[in-house]
Order: sequence, then C-alpha cells, then structure tokens
Amino acid sequence: MRMRNLGGTGLKVTELGFGGGAIGGLYSPVPRETALEAMQAAWDAGMRYFDTAPFYGHGLSERRVGDFLRDKSEYVLSTKVGALLRPVPREEVPDNGFFEPLPFAVDFDYSHDAIMRSVEQSFQRLGLNRIDVLYVHALERGTLGETYEAHLHTFLSSGIKAMERLRAAAVISGWGLGVNEVEPCLSVMEETRLDCLLLANRYTLLDRRAESQLMPRCLAQGTGVVIGGVFNSGILAMGAVPGAHFDYADALPDIAERVRGLEAVAVAQGGTLAAAALHFALRHDAVSSVVIGSAKASSLARNVALLGDGTDWDWERFEAFVLR
Repeated sequence: MRMRNLGGTGLKVTELGFGGGAIGGLYSPVPRETALEAMQAAWDAGMRYFDTAPFYGHGLSERRVGDFLRDKSEYVLSTKVGALLRPVPREEVPDNGFFEPLPFAVDFDYSHDAIMRSVEQSFQRLGLNRIDVLYVHALERGTLGETYEAHLHTFLSSGIKAMERLRAAAVISGWGLGVNEVEPCLSVMEETRLDCLLLANRYTLLDRRAESQLMPRCLAQGTGVVIGGVFNSGILAMGAVPGAHFDYADALPDIAERVRGLEAVAVAQGGTLAAAALHFALRHDAVSSVVIGSAKASSLARNVALLGDGTDWDWERFEAFVLR
C-alpha cells in the first residue's frame, strides 16, 4: 500500500488507515477476537496507520489496539486527548453510542494538566511505549454545545502549551485536531500551525464544507489531512436505502435525494458509489490518509478492495449533488 507524508510530523502513513471507533463497540457489541481479526485483516492488507481514542468504548478501543500492535513494528499510531476517563459504577456509565463500554464516564477537559494526564492514561491503556500523533478530540460545537467557546479558550490559553511541550520533548512526533467541524480547525490555525488534522465527514463526495477555506489553508501551511467518515456514516457506502445514516443519524429526504444523484453518476461512469467516495477523498494534495473503521474483517477487506477501482472519474459530474 502506498505511503504519503503526514504534514509536518516527519512520518509517512499508508493511504488507508484503520479507525478504531467501531472496535470500541460503536453501534453494536464487538467481541475481542472479532476486533483483533479486523485489525489483522487491516495489517494483512498493508495498513500501517492505526487511529484510536480514549472516547471509543471508554478506553476499550485503546486497549484492543495496544494488544494488537504490541508485537508489531513499523506502524504509525495516533490517539487523542480532551476526554478524560473517570471510573464510575456500571449503572452510571453514560450512553455515548458504544455497546459494552468500559466502566468510565467521560469528562471533556482541554487544559494543560488534563492533556498531560490523558497522555499518561493512554500509555497505560495501550501498553505501548510510544504514541506518534495526538489529536485534540471533539473540540467542536456539535459535541460541546454551549460550553464550546469556554473549552476553546481553555485549549488556546493552556492546552496548546501541553501539545507543544509533548512535541518538543519528542513524546510525540506531531499533533493536530480530531473533529467533525471546520470552524474549530480554522480558529486554532489562526493561532498556530498544526502538523496534521483528522477531519471526519466534511471532505467527502457528498459534503464539501472543508473545500473552500480549510483544505487550501492546510496546503499553504503544510498541514497533513487525514480524512475520516469518508462514507458520511454509511450512506455513501450503502446508498440511500431505508435506514441509511448520514452524520450519525437517519438520513433526511434531501440527503437521500442527493445520494441517489451521486450514485447514478458513479454507475454511469462504470464504477460504484463507495469507490467514488474513497477515491474522491484521496485525490486532494493535502490528504495524507483515509481512515476506515470496521469491526469485521470481511467489511474491511471489501473497503480495501475499493482502492483498486480503476475508474477514470470525471469529478465535475458529481457537483450538482454536493452539500456545501
């Protein structure tokens, strides 16, 4: 699998990376052996970039990724800060969309001290002696609501010093944001240069809200972009079928209609909607990798196979159905 530079980190990552959300029990329970099989399928396919986070399964994903990578070498690992885990009785574990999470509550905290504690806790959960990249997780309105501005101020005035300190001490090779929204990326990039970004759902075949401002800024500043959510929660993989999800919820009629248009264009060019979605994200010069999350080896292999689709895409033909 081909490698690309990851912005200012000095690292190279595979064009496809493994996203650890699903193996944390996102949407359905995932037995440990099933999770390990999915990661083995990713490894066998040539993936050498793995992303996880404390939030995923309240520590479960980090434990499983660490278990898998412990006897491996020559990989790149990213995890996240901003969500501290606090032990609670099983009946008090919050519902964050994960089945059978570990017995912790999640406290969002973007201060210097919280970030340093978060990194220490991640090393312990992973059981590994290195973390290559740290992303500041979920620093966005959609997650934090009315507290977003206060959390952003805390990070800019305090937390950013922790990230720079960790990089300067070579604890990590680089850092950035791991978010679903464009606004916080632009706000933080006004204050500092980011090594990389993990942006989910906002630079896809359907949703181009990162295209006009953020992607050009990343190119200008040498910030590597990792794209998550390339299928926009599933609808760009399965099409506008009943029950299809967009942005982690049931797709609205307008979105379904756009997707039907995109799929018709893809089929008319001799390809599939899912293949077009994957190749669209990889075509941009700022993009370093696309992370694909799956808890099943079979679905992971199916998505990897899309990389070999040889369709000569005419991207302008998709424009009429794009959400901006």
